[in-house]
Amino acid sequence: WQLTVYSKDFKTPEWVYGGIMYQIFPDRFAKSDDYIVKETKNERKIHENWDEIPDFIYNVPDYKANDYFCGNLKGIAEKLDYIKSLGVNIIYLNPVFESSENHRYSTSDYMKIDPYLGSNDDFIHLVKECNKKGIKIILDGVFSHTGADSVYFNKYNHYDSIGAYNSKNSPYYDWYSFREYPNEYESWWGFENLPNVKELTPSYLDFITGENGVISYWQGLGAFGWRLDVADELPDKFLDMLYSRSKQKNNDSFVIGEIWEDATNKFAYGKRRKYLLGGQMDSVMNYPFRTAILDFIKNKDVKIFSNRIMTILENYPPPVINCLMNSISTHDTVRAITFLGVNHEVDEREKGKYILTSEEYAYGKKMLLLAVFLQFTLPGIPSIYYGDEVGLSGFRDPYSRKTYPYGNEDIHILDFYKKIAKLRVNHKKEFSGSFNEYKKENGFYSFFRENLLCGINLSEDRIEIESNSFEIIFMHGDIYYIGNKIVLPSESCIILKKES
Repeated sequence: WQLTVYSKDFKTPEWVYGGIMYQIFPDRFAKSDDYIVKETKNERKIHENWDEIPDFIYNVPDYKANDYFCGNLKGIAEKLDYIKSLGVNIIYLNPVFESSENHRYSTSDYMKIDPYLGSNDDFIHLVKECNKKGIKIILDGVFSHTGADSVYFNKYNHYDSIGAYNSKNSPYYDWYSFREYPNEYESWWGFENLPNVKELTPSYLDFITGENGVISYWQGLGAFGWRLDVADELPDKFLDMLYSRSKQKNNDSFVIGEIWEDATNKFAYGKRRKYLLGGQMDSVMNYPFRTAILDFIKNKDVKIFSNRIMTILENYPPPVINCLMNSISTHDTVRAITFLGVNHEVDEREKGKYILTSEEYAYGKKMLLLAVFLQFTLPGIPSIYYGDEVGLSGFRDPYSRKTYPYGNEDIHILDFYKKIAKLRVNHKKEFSGSFNEYKKENGFYSFFRENLLCGINLSEDRIEIESNSFEIIFMHGDIYYIGNKIVLPSESCIILKKES
């Protein structure tokens, strides 16, 4: 058992409660019709066909993650009506700052939008269009390392600045750790294109969290918060100051950390971390829920599922529960439909061109909808990874980062997302309220969200629920009545509203 002691002043932004998030990998979501290829400082390859498979080491031996499909910010702005149709009130953008690689986790310039995505003015325009629709933008903050090809390191002399690699007199020299200058330096997980920064170097700390720093600048342009990349590699003082600056700029800003484990008892770099105890972040990427949901759908063990869900809900401070970022796919994981549909080993060299068989797709789709049901009804914010809602498949990075499949959308999956999203929006109060487990037996699991009873049946048996005093407001599967009982066959789910 764990008692989590957190600050009595810890509050999280209530505007996110009951919300829905949409995660976009910017290069692969949408390209505006008036797109013009911009000149860049580094070599880039442009895919001629939007539907091509992303490059990787198995088809490009000298792979550098510099192949682009040219999705851009204007393209996202043009799709806002579609995004809003999914009930979305938060867009989380993977990195958008200038970078020499398509994932943009190798930042070249923290103060500029990557030229392939547009300009800073395009970002301002996107924010304004989002505001009209009640949508707020969260940016990806990559602060544990920069790109080697950057204003700050400038390993390849693509920038006019004197980078840390160019001279020990560089204003950025103290940001990095060199073992033997200039070619041997500490880098993120050994990738030489990602030199680590010393986050507590005063000039770097001020550059990111100072009054005129990166956090202030982008929130000044309309960003409403941050998802912090590899948050467990950021020192406590850095996190404290970033959070403080973000809240000074906008007390309702939303700060999410990338933590893969239980964030309340994690040890990192020799110490217990205090991410969710107040003053460092509002929420985390809730990977424990993702694991729980997908394993439950696949293995149907209700006891393990319940234990995993309740462990997080009991360990996490109450202010955090309603703003947990709940994904079933992300840019770093296999797509959910692929995970659920493919039940045999696939050779790494075959994953890029692997196409699910009709049987695999049909089964993966059926299981996906059940996973989405749990994602949208458990405590926290469901985060839709672009394309999941139309059946986009793919193994891990880079194949989970394929382009949105325009013209090949699975409308049945999309309709399911829209239906459950609409219900969630219409019952925002309930889905921001209490959570109490109800019945759990074999493969059946049910719980109350305030006066809403949510149930999912993964067992081989049919489950009967007394219908007295209940109204069906959502159902999926061949559900039927016998007398005054509602019958849930295997692989079905339902939401009942308890009459007052």
